[in-house]
Amino acid sequence: MLKYPLFIVLTFISLTSIAQVKDTVNVRDTSHTSTPTIDEVEVIRDYKPLLEDARKVRRTPDLSNTRIFQPKLNYNTLDKRINIPSGLQKLTIQEIPPLRPETLTNNYAKIGVGNFNTYLGELYVNTGVDEAMQAGFFAKHLGQKGDLDGQKFSEQKVGIFGRTILDQITLTGTLGYNRYATAFYGVIPEDESLNPDPEDQTFNDIYFNAELLKNYIPNDDDISYSLKADGYLFSDKFDMKENAFALTGYFNKAIKAFNIGANVSVDFTGVKGPEEYQLANHIARLNPYIRFQGSTYKLTLGANFVSEFGDNAGTNLFPSADIELDIIPEYATLFGGINGDVIKTSLRSLAQENPYLNQGIELRNSLHKVNAFGGIKGNAGATFGYKAMAYYKQIDNLPFFVNNSISPHKFDVIYDEGDKETTVMGLEGEINVRVSETVSLGGKLIINEYTLSSEERAWFIPKLRLSSNARINISEKIFLNGEVLVHGISSAKTYDFATHNIDDYIIKSLPAFIDLNAAAEYRINQQFGISVRANNLFGTAYERYLYYPRLGLNVIGGINYSF
Repeated sequence: MLKYPLFIVLTFISLTSIAQVKDTVNVRDTSHTSTPTIDEVEVIRDYKPLLEDARKVRRTPDLSNTRIFQPKLNYNTLDKRINIPSGLQKLTIQEIPPLRPETLTNNYAKIGVGNFNTYLGELYVNTGVDEAMQAGFFAKHLGQKGDLDGQKFSEQKVGIFGRTILDQITLTGTLGYNRYATAFYGVIPEDESLNPDPEDQTFNDIYFNAELLKNYIPNDDDISYSLKADGYLFSDKFDMKENAFALTGYFNKAIKAFNIGANVSVDFTGVKGPEEYQLANHIARLNPYIRFQGSTYKLTLGANFVSEFGDNAGTNLFPSADIELDIIPEYATLFGGINGDVIKTSLRSLAQENPYLNQGIELRNSLHKVNAFGGIKGNAGATFGYKAMAYYKQIDNLPFFVNNSISPHKFDVIYDEGDKETTVMGLEGEINVRVSETVSLGGKLIINEYTLSSEERAWFIPKLRLSSNARINISEKIFLNGEVLVHGISSAKTYDFATHNIDDYIIKSLPAFIDLNAAAEYRINQQFGISVRANNLFGTAYERYLYYPRLGLNVIGGINYSF
């Protein structure tokens, strides 16, 4: 029985010896020329488990284990992301709105009284704050009466409006009525008997406008278009009537790096007056263009085809080109261009500028043959914006107001016409500054120099005009604003009233003036507020038109209610 265990032990010892022989390395020493010797070297290595050894530590999962109950945890999200521009998307800077208290209503009413028998009333009603669907009604009355005989002013406005934003288009429209009443109260120091009993004057204006505009749709903005309709019925107390209807269309197609499009309009205007006076003054325009636009430039090339038909007939073709180049993106952009057009002279536009018109005035359209301009514009964030421009114009039939030779308290309209065109060179600058969330300033400056063809002066047009405004929100309840108008020296063309000779005219100089206005509002709560406004703070009875002094210092106080 002992031979079998002895055989197993000897076999085990033999296998061990063989393994040790396989781990030995024969090394041949070639550094000497003598007979090489054989040395036995034992190499001891770190243990490295093979795949077969690693398999031994595998454990079979115990499927009987159950998950420990984990309660549901609630977290409060703290959004403290760092706004680091990555350059992948252009940042858009939005202007900070003025600090105003939030109101829960969209309707507004105001009443006020002041010196010079001033009465003020306003009403504004809106359906809500939803931009996609709005409709409303507005009304206003303002009446004043000065110390001079016939020095009175009355203005009424009433209208309705609406807007709806659909998936593809936006529709807007307004229907309104404006009335303005005054009197020919002109004071003629040379001969006060020329206007013993000032006549009344009243203008009535019924108007409407409607527009269809394609909405901007991301990834589908290659086509844009709009269609607009305007019309009005205008009349005065002396049976002068003017009606107009205009259609304006716009189309633009974007094709990769450039755009192609056109502006089209047609304007029908008719004028009727006493003694069978009639005038048909119609204008049609076609302005095709092609525009190349890149990340730092925009170039538009086209032409403006204008046709006058009716009693005034003529056809003109003007160039139309402009360019914008970003020298510092968003901060400074150079721009320039050249174009031309026919500007309609209408009874409505003249009366809005000077309400003391004579009856039976002549209406001619102005031909702007050349209008070349260039300048720089830009902004610095949401707090500073500016624009500076120089221009040069060549104009035929530029209109001016002049006093009538028989009734100097009424104004005729004459036109600068002759062998050469009227040239106008000028500078225009504009600036808007948001000092803080509560203070904003703005201003505009215009300087003109006229070279006339037949007239000696640019009547009633100053070389310098400056307007500025300021808005200050002192707190959530107190608001201030101010406006100033600086009007340079101008000249008037009048006559010797003893002879009434229109060839023997007299030039009178109208002094420069500054018209400063200020207003303040105090909000008692979200519904009630108190306001006061002071016009012409210097109290100067300046004359915008000869023989018509303006009201002095006038103050209006009132209360407003939001509901």
